Amino acid sequence: MTFKLPELPYAYDALAPHMSAETLQFHHDKHHQAYVDNGNKVAGPGTKYDGKSIEDICKAAFTAKDAPVINNIGQHYNHIHFWQWMKKGGGGKKLPGKLQTMVDKDCGGFDKMRADFVNAGVTQFGSGWAWLAVKGGKLEVVKTANGENPLMHGASPILGVDVWEHSYYIDYRNARPKYLETWFDHLVNWEYVEAMLGKAK
Repeated sequence: MTFKLPELPYAYDALAPHMSAETLQFHHDKHHQAYVDNGNKVAGPGTKYDGKSIEDICKAAFTAKDAPVINNIGQHYNHIHFWQWMKKGGGGKKLPGKLQTMVDKDCGGFDKMRADFVNAGVTQFGSGWAWLAVKGGKLEVVKTANGENPLMHGASPILGVDVWEHSYYIDYRNARPKYLETWFDHLVNWEYVEAMLGKAK
């Protein structure tokens, strides 16, 4: 399988003022493209990963401690969904029914889930991601370093936020907490989170 950069599902300026066109141009066109290019070298056609799904590649690479594949294909997977986890006019507290039920049961309600999610992103030392994931039929808030994702830890991600500096430095400088709060409150596409929940194992 040859990996390709997906097009953004919105215009570069669609998420302003919460995420600028400049950030999206650099993040999508440069950073994500680099993960795709490098991913094709380490896990593309002719490699032992050829023919596997991207989810299975993530898991196999993590088991094998194959750092180049973890970092590049992991990041490709993460970003494919990251663009979809955002939308113009996103955020808000109104969650789809099944998701709301699980948030109440497993995470202590919306406000606690939001606080835990933001805190996971703030406290991820260095580069990485904060996640809402399903493991053993329950929702949990987790964080991972670098290109890792919940798939590599036996869970199914349904929401993730990028806390690498290239995701927010142009717009927020070093104010990672402000970026995370703004992202959660104004950009999250809860319909896509619900769709991921429907596929979660």
